[in-house]
Amino acid sequence: MKTVVLKFGGTSVGSIDRIKNVCKIIASYKKKNVKVLAISSAMSGVTNDLVNKSKLISNNFDKAEYDTLVSTGEQASCALIAGRLKHMGFRSRSWMSWQLPILTEGPYSGARISKIVVKELNKYLKSGGIPIITGFQGVNSELRLTTIGRSGSDASAIMLAKFIKAEECIIYTDVDGVYTTDPRQYKNAKKIKKIFYDEMLEMASLGSKVMQPTSVQDAKLNKIDIQVKSSFVKKSGTLITGSSKAFSNQIITGISSTKNDAKITIVGVKDRPGIAASIFKPLSQNLINVDMVIQNISLNGKETDLTFTIKSDDLKKTEKLIKQNKKISYKKLSFDKDVSKVSIIGVGMITTPGITYRMFQALALKKVNILVISTSEIKISVLVSTKNVKKAITVLHKEFKLD
Repeated sequence: MKTVVLKFGGTSVGSIDRIKNVCKIIASYKKKNVKVLAISSAMSGVTNDLVNKSKLISNNFDKAEYDTLVSTGEQASCALIAGRLKHMGFRSRSWMSWQLPILTEGPYSGARISKIVVKELNKYLKSGGIPIITGFQGVNSELRLTTIGRSGSDASAIMLAKFIKAEECIIYTDVDGVYTTDPRQYKNAKKIKKIFYDEMLEMASLGSKVMQPTSVQDAKLNKIDIQVKSSFVKKSGTLITGSSKAFSNQIITGISSTKNDAKITIVGVKDRPGIAASIFKPLSQNLINVDMVIQNISLNGKETDLTFTIKSDDLKKTEKLIKQNKKISYKKLSFDKDVSKVSIIGVGMITTPGITYRMFQALALKKVNILVISTSEIKISVLVSTKNVKKAITVLHKEFKLD
């Protein structure tokens, strides 16, 4: 008898009516004579409310207590789901992460699952029960509750699928799959039937909100295929996989964009070995993630202009750190908050020449100016003015025949 892991996001369990609907979905799998277990997020809005409460208590709320606090949302939703399934005549119970246990390593609010003890879970599944397990959390070596980052319930589902040796892992959310680009940005976006792990990883890290990047990475490392489906409509979803079977010859799979980037340019930096490290070290120490970087050396080789991007939320802190940095001297410091990153992603570009030219030419014809460029084997990212994002997505969607 095959085993299926189902994960339900916050919007899927966002109200009592939605929880009742989730229970109907779980029941539909049970009626197919499969072993089914479900992982639930907190009801939408609950975690944010708990975070706000912690801020009202203290502006330096204890990290261990923070994880204990925010993990209660999943406990409530799991109890409600199990209670409803019992009402429907099924055998079900909720399981807290510490009851299995789900063992984690790493810091509070950013732990990673290292092991899941599934002995009792397997017994319960074999006896016909439906376990409902809290996502987003585990327990560390000190028996303290830990959380694994926002949207971490995806990782919980993937790792449970690994340790339980499930045949299917299905992520139920408020969208019916992964699209070629954000449908809110471009109405002709199309649902992708199958996507490689690496492509999904790039799309997730470049702005797509469907999956958390670390969850996709976990799936890739453990070779767990994932189906992304909607809990609101009965439609086929998107398969995230490493298998190349039945893939199309599409060169570009999708287009991602971001909203909250900022560009910083340091003009006339006195160039010497290690100068870039001197600039970026304080940013790293303050957990500021630097993304795209471009450096221009003067003809005499004595000065350099350095441009890089960060999240706009980190702009004030970054400006302060650069101005306080006594290890560098420069002529001018400039900032631009009205920028966004647009990226094309596809494993097909590895073996297809001319993709860079086609992208740049298509943008040029629509007078979209490129500010910064970043590339990898399967993606090309450009920084553009935020006002040009929709125009860029539209022209690139058409250029690479994604419509």
